[in-house]
Amino acid sequence: MTKKVGRAFRLPLSRDGRGDGGVRVYLPLVLLLLTLTSAGFEASANPLLEELGRSESRIYSAPFKIPLGARINELALEPRLQRLGYSRVQDRPSEPGEYFWGHDVFWIFRRACRVGGDDYLPTLIGLDLDRTDGRIVSTRNADFAPIDADDLWLEPELLAESLAGDRATRIPTRLDDLPEHVWRPLLAAEDSRFFDHLGVDSRSVARALLANVKAGKVAQGGSTITQQLIKNRDLTPKRSLGRKASEAVRSLALEATYTKEDILEAYLDQVYLGHVDGLAVHGFATAAHVYFGKRPENLSLAESSLLAAIIQGPNRLSPIRNLDAAEERRQWVLDRMESLGWATESELKRAKSTRIRLHRRRPEAPVGIPALGWIRAEATAKAKKRLSRGRGVVIWSTLDPLLQIWTEQEAARWLQSLRREHRHLKKAPLSLAIVSLDARSGDVLALVGGDPTQRGGFDRSRRARRQPGSAIKPLLLLEAFERCGSREPVYPARRIADEPLEIQLPSGSWQPANSDGKFRGVVSIRDALRLSLNVPFARLGRWCGEKAIGQRLRRAGLEVPEDPPPSFVLGSLEVSPLELAGAYTALANGGVASKPRPIRRMEKPGGRRIGRFRSDQTRVADDSTTFLVHDLLLDAARDGTAKAAAIDGLVVAAKTGTSSDRRDAWLAGYANGIVTVVWVGRDDGKPLRLTGAQGAAPLWRELMSKAAKARAASTIRRPSGVVTRYFDPESGLLVTRFNGRARPEIFRKRAVPPRKRFWRHDPHIEVIR
Repeated sequence: MTKKVGRAFRLPLSRDGRGDGGVRVYLPLVLLLLTLTSAGFEASANPLLEELGRSESRIYSAPFKIPLGARINELALEPRLQRLGYSRVQDRPSEPGEYFWGHDVFWIFRRACRVGGDDYLPTLIGLDLDRTDGRIVSTRNADFAPIDADDLWLEPELLAESLAGDRATRIPTRLDDLPEHVWRPLLAAEDSRFFDHLGVDSRSVARALLANVKAGKVAQGGSTITQQLIKNRDLTPKRSLGRKASEAVRSLALEATYTKEDILEAYLDQVYLGHVDGLAVHGFATAAHVYFGKRPENLSLAESSLLAAIIQGPNRLSPIRNLDAAEERRQWVLDRMESLGWATESELKRAKSTRIRLHRRRPEAPVGIPALGWIRAEATAKAKKRLSRGRGVVIWSTLDPLLQIWTEQEAARWLQSLRREHRHLKKAPLSLAIVSLDARSGDVLALVGGDPTQRGGFDRSRRARRQPGSAIKPLLLLEAFERCGSREPVYPARRIADEPLEIQLPSGSWQPANSDGKFRGVVSIRDALRLSLNVPFARLGRWCGEKAIGQRLRRAGLEVPEDPPPSFVLGSLEVSPLELAGAYTALANGGVASKPRPIRRMEKPGGRRIGRFRSDQTRVADDSTTFLVHDLLLDAARDGTAKAAAIDGLVVAAKTGTSSDRRDAWLAGYANGIVTVVWVGRDDGKPLRLTGAQGAAPLWRELMSKAAKARAASTIRRPSGVVTRYFDPESGLLVTRFNGRARPEIFRKRAVPPRKRFWRHDPHIEVIR
C-alpha cells in the first residue's frame, strides 16, 4: 500500500472502488489535516497495520544471531522462521518473508525491520551448509559475496501487545482472504455508510449530537469505524467533546492518507472481541479461532454476524457467558443486513435459523509472560508519567522466544516428573525458578518464576529468596584465589583439613558437617569443591576472613549482611535465582559480572528513544583468578557432584547446591556463553528432600542441551597469567614432572608454592586448619 499525500485523489464509494462519482479531496485540506495530526500518524511507506498509535504498546524479542559453524537443526532455524511467519519455498526466495532449505544451502529473505533504533531494508541471506551434518560453513548475499557476521540475524519476534501480558497472541486478519459475508455484518452493525463518508459520518454525528443534548452528557458516540480505530490506537478512553473533536480531525487525516480497504483491514485485525480465559481477544481471525475453532475465511454468515454483534459490548454480549444476549444482538445485525439489502433472502433465512454452536479454543498467551512483569516494572520506572496517561511504548526485550518456550516446556515436564516419581511430592506445593542469561551482557534470555501451567502469581526467579547451599562456594574461591583477606592467596592444590570443627558463636556452638557425615583427613581445595565438602570450606572462610569474602560477594551482586555468620560461606545467606545467575556471569566472563537486564531499548511509538538500558558490568576478580575457579567447576561437572548436568559435546561448568535439611535444590552453571540457574523447592518452606544433583541438575541438563547448542561456540581461553606446574600432593611443594608423586595443576603466576629442594629439612606447605 502506498500513501497518497500531496495531490488530489478519489476515495472509493464501494468495496470494488466503483461509485457514482466519488468525493474530491484537495491539496490544501490534506496538508492542513496532516499538520494537525503530525503527532499521531507520521508519513511513512509502511502499511497501516505496521503503524502504531500513541496508545499502543509492543514488546519484541531480541534478534536471533546466526553463528557460523552451528548446525541448522541445533539452531532450530526453521521453527524460528515459522514463528516469524516465513513461508518455505522450493527455490531461492524472491520475496521478503520466504526461506529455502536445500541440501547444501539455506536461503532467508529477511524482511524489513527495526532493531536497536535503526531501520533495516529487506536482505537476502545465504548460508552454505556441510552436506554431512548441516553445519554452516560460509555465507553469501544476493551477489554471492560473503556476509559480515554482524549482519547474520533474524528480526525480533513480537512477544506481546500489552505491558500487562493480558492480550492473546493475535492471528493476523487479511481482508483479501475474507469473503464478503464475513466483513459485511461488521459494517451493518457499526458503520453501514463506511464506503460513503470521509471518516466522519455527518448523519451519525447529528443523531448522536441530538441524543447528547437531550442527555446533557456524552451518551452516544456516532463513531465511524475509522473513528473507533483512531480512538483505540491513538487516544485515551476518556469520553469528552474535546476527545470527539480530536477523533474526528484525525479520522479525516487517516482517510486522506490510507485507502478504505486498508482502514477496514486494520479494524478487522485489531477490534476487541472480549476476554477468554483471562486474555483479551483482538481481531476477527483470533476470535474465529477462539470461539469457533476455524479460520476467519471459513466463517458462515451466522457466525460472522455473531462476531459483529458482540463488538457493541464484548463482555456483556460474550457468547460464552451470555449467549442469549449475544443471539438477540446477532438477530438485530441480520435484520440490519436485510434492510440494507446486503444478503439474499435465502442467506438471511438460513443464518437466522442457524443455532450457534461454539467450538472453543484456548487463546494463545503471549510468549515470555513470566518476564513481562519485570519488563513492565522497568518500563514504568523509565516512563511512569507517559504510561500513567495511557500512552504506549515499544520495547525491544532481551528474550529469546524459542528458549523461553523450551524453558517453560521443560519446567512443566520436570514438575510432573517429580510428582510422579516421588510420593512425598505428589500433592506438595512444588515450584521452581529458572533464569538464563547471556554471560557477557547480562541479557535475560529466558525466565520462569513458578509452575508454567499457572499464569501470573509470585515470581520466584526475582522475589523468592532461598539459601543456595554449596552453589555459593565457587564465588568464595574468587576471594581465596585472588587475595584471601590479609593472607597469601591460595590455589587449587592447597591442602586443607577435612576434620571435625567446632566454632564458638554468641548463639552457641557451630559444628559444620559434610553431607555424607564423613571426614577425609586432608584434601586439596580442588577436591573439596568437586566433592562439595562443607568442613574444608568452613575452614577456608575463617582463613580468608568472612568480611573479605562478604565484600567479594557483594561485588558479584549478592546481598550479604555487614556482619555475616560463619555459616554464610556454606550458603546460609538468602539469594534469588536471578541474583545468583548474575553472580555466575563473573565466572563465565573472565571475572566481570553483568547485572541482569530484560530490556535493550524502549521507544515511543513514533521511534523516539525513552531512557537508557545499558549493560551494567562490575569487575569482581581478575581473569587468572576466575579461570582457576572455572577449571574447578569443569571438574565438578565432569566427575563431581554436578556430573548429572554433563552434556555430550559441550564444555559444561556447573555446581550443585543443597540447603539445610535438603529444603532447596540448586544447579548453577554455564556453557557456550549462557549462564543458567535452576532452583526447585516447596512454597510452604518444608524440605524438598532432594539434593541439587537429584532435584535440579537433570532439568538443567535437558534445558541447556538445547539452549547452549543454539548459540555460537564459545571457549574460555586460558589467560597468560595462568601456568601449569607439577606438585607433590603430600608436601604441597613444586617438583619436576619426573618425580614419582608429581601431579599437574594450574596456578596464577603470582601465587605458586615454593619448589621442593633436597637441602631443606622436612619442607611442607602448611595445611589450612
